[in-house]
This record gives sequence, C-alpha cells and structure tokens, in this order.
Amino acid sequence: MDIDSLRSFLAFVETGSFTRAAKQICRTQSAFSAQMRKLEEEVGSELFVRDGRNLALSEAGINLINYASDLIERHDSALADLKKYKNKQPLRLGCPEDYNDKVLPKVIESLMMAKPACSIQIFNEPSSVLRSWLDNGKLDAAIVTRHSNSEEGYWITSDQGVWIGANPDSGKYGDVLSLALFQSDCRYHAAAIDGLNKRGIPFRLIACSNTSSAQRAIVRQGLAIGAMGRLSVTDDLTILSDLPVLPAVDVVLLVGARAHPLLPRRFLTSLSELFTSETSIA
Repeated sequence: MDIDSLRSFLAFVETGSFTRAAKQICRTQSAFSAQMRKLEEEVGSELFVRDGRNLALSEAGINLINYASDLIERHDSALADLKKYKNKQPLRLGCPEDYNDKVLPKVIESLMMAKPACSIQIFNEPSSVLRSWLDNGKLDAAIVTRHSNSEEGYWITSDQGVWIGANPDSGKYGDVLSLALFQSDCRYHAAAIDGLNKRGIPFRLIACSNTSSAQRAIVRQGLAIGAMGRLSVTDDLTILSDLPVLPAVDVVLLVGARAHPLLPRRFLTSLSELFTSETSIA
C-alpha cells in the first residue's frame, strides 16, 4: 500500500473530515478524495460509510488503522536507519594474519561500540605491505608490527618472539635443524637465523611464508620448527626452549593522513588504554 495514502488515511482518522485532513496534508479536497478512492481499490473494500451528512470508517477502515500505523512506523524507521549510510565509506583496515585471533577481534569490538553506520573491510597482508597500502591511500588504518625503538602509530600491545614445534622434541632428531620462517623482512626471520649462527647451531631453511597459518601447518606436521610471536601460537603447538632468545615487538595501529570518521583521536587513545591493561607478553 502506498505510504502517502496511508498517511492521508490516518489524517482522516484524526480529524474525521476529508476537508480538514486535506488541509493537514496540503492537498486539495478533490485530490484527497481521489487518493482515498485509489486506496479503497487497492485494499478491495470500502473504507468509509456515510453517517448522515458525515463520513465514518467502515469495518474495513477500522481494521486498517493499526496496519497503517504499523506500516508507516516501519517505513519511517527503515528510512531513518538507511539514511545513516548516506555518503558513508567503509573502513578499510589492514591486519597481518598473525593477529587475526587475538588482536583484531579486540579492535573490531572497540569499533563496534561506536555503533558504526558503515562496514569494516579487513585486508590480511604482512606489515610491510600494509604500510605501503596505507601510504598509497588503499587503507584507512592498519594493525602492524613496529620496531621497539620506533614511536610510530598508536600502541596496542606487545608480542614476544618464540620458537615453536609440533612437540617438545621437535627439531632434535637430526644434526641439522629444519626451519620454517616468515619472509626475510620479518624481524623473527632475521633474529632466528642470526641467533642460530651465533650459537653455532646448524640449520637449513626449508620454507618461508607470509602467513602464520602456513608456517604453523608445516611445523604441525613435524617438518620443521618455526619462529613467530606468541600471539600467533595455537594450542596444538609447543613453545620450545633452549634456543636463542627472539625479540619482543610492539603491535600498533597506524592511521592514514585523511582520518576516517570511525577513528577520531579519542577512539585511538581509548584503544591504547584498552590493551594497556591486557598486555600479552607472558
């Protein structure tokens, strides 16, 4: 049923007069009458009956009141809700796959507290790629790993590098350790190789990946040991000891030069405070 016709119908319900109802909705009486006739044709029943010199609602008209009120309320509510999305751009957020489980959900939860009127698009890439995308305007913000001597971004949490294996004896079956690491631009990659060389531990690098899931899969099969942040270690893997110490890193949120409406300064500050009390280094 036409929403305007239902509004006109309810105007009659309120006034009991075609003349007054027409004035309230800024129509001529003839236009109002034509609108009511069309509504009657649509519902297939007469909505008005003659009561002496006046018009009154028929049984069908009385039953229509609640339906009309409900439909108009739903219509107006839908319009109001949908108008929130006018000119709204999605938040394009980058995040290394390493932090999908333990960092990303907390960031999303904080964003949702603002009841955003736009979607959040997640892009999983290594930190180096995300920095480039942010610089090129392909992202609005990115969760990345930063060096400990850097002050870039808004601090979220810290992560400690650890060695991982399928079991406590991983990598101890032969004279040469088999390694599965991140790509060479990862701090854990360089630190793992440097640490083994300084300790005189022989190794061979069998695989490099840009995702933690690929590294974990290789390690899980007992094909190699790996080096990654504690935040990325799943419960089915073992953290190994007696190997060179790996560095700790900071996890931060970087934002683009053009601030997205979902990322005002007060949000960025509160985000850091949220993680400050939940530092992840054990």
